Amino acid sequence: MSNIPQTLTIAGSDSGGGAGIQADLKTFQMRGVFGTVAITAVTAQNTLGVFDIAPIPLATISAQIKAIAEDFDIQAVKIGMLGNSDIIQCVAENLEQYRFPQIVLDPVMIAKGGASLLQQDAVVALKQYILPKATVITPNLPEAEALTGIKVVDDTSAERAARLLQQWGVETVVIKGGHSGNSQSAVCLDWVFTPTAQFTLQAERFPTNQTHGTGCTFSACITAELAKGNSVEQAIRTAKAYITAAISNPLNLGHGHGPTNHWAYQDEK
Repeated sequence: MSNIPQTLTIAGSDSGGGAGIQADLKTFQMRGVFGTVAITAVTAQNTLGVFDIAPIPLATISAQIKAIAEDFDIQAVKIGMLGNSDIIQCVAENLEQYRFPQIVLDPVMIAKGGASLLQQDAVVALKQYILPKATVITPNLPEAEALTGIKVVDDTSAERAARLLQQWGVETVVIKGGHSGNSQSAVCLDWVFTPTAQFTLQAERFPTNQTHGTGCTFSACITAELAKGNSVEQAIRTAKAYITAAISNPLNLGHGHGPTNHWAYQDEK
């Protein structure tokens, strides 16, 4: 058997290549792990927006996960866009059946351009079926509020939201502060709550719209690092450094919210 770390991303396809499974696979490759996929939806999108979403049939989603689980040694799974409650329940049933060691959930709800990527009734299903299985969850501020009903504006509210998510079964919560209304701040702050510790991560805030796929990339990097056997804290810190490099070295592609630079971090090392 190969000793190459192997990962699975269960997410939507982004035809623009900046987010979704495309961003995940690029990140996996750059972090030295082999990535496999189970596609939940095909989208027509670019840096300007999302123009069409076609969910994949449930039987096909299950067949993809089954094919991967029966042939590859998956050490960590990243879950991204699920779209609706039926797909959420389908994915949850497969997670229950195959018992992958570690699961990183990026609760994708809204695209950078504003398009909804998760139906409202699906939020309840996500909390009920997927959260209890998650090793790490990585909501941004709007997603944390949508999940918990708590508006995160400071350390106290961040802890309240995180502890609620942990009560629902998540082990480690990373609340990303990049969507903070305080855009004039020179620092972007993330809050991390593990079962045994809590800390913050800071990075310089860069005034750029080249941020399409940041959430996907960040969570995919955590997944890759976990698959390599790194601790949750190590994985999160590496992912923070990785996404900071990806944002601060833009590719300047497209005419809207451009994709991040997935090879910038390796260039800096």
